[in-house]
Amino acid sequence: MCGIFGYLGPRQASPILLDGLRRLEYRGYDSTGIAVKNGTIRIHKKVGKVGDLETILPDEIPGTEGIAHTRWATHGGVTDANAHPHESAQRKVVIVHNGII
Repeated sequence: MCGIFGYLGPRQASPILLDGLRRLEYRGYDSTGIAVKNGTIRIHKKVGKVGDLETILPDEIPGTEGIAHTRWATHGGVTDANAHPHESAQRKVVIVHNGII
């Protein structure tokens, strides 16, 4: 089952987003991802558990706002490319969603 978690505030977002994803683990999922904004938007996503995502993350992801997602594939394959978040062609908008668009 998919789960969405977001943060906007004074603290660094990535540790809070990762904690939110860990709290959603009981729901079951096949991939995870986060997007953090600090002027530009940095997206990191990976097939597997939160621990698998953490293995590809840089030591620091600066930014105080972001979104995170756990995906349970109902449409499209279980791939890094299909993991959320997804970005617009101009990389100005990032979304996560539960369902088929």
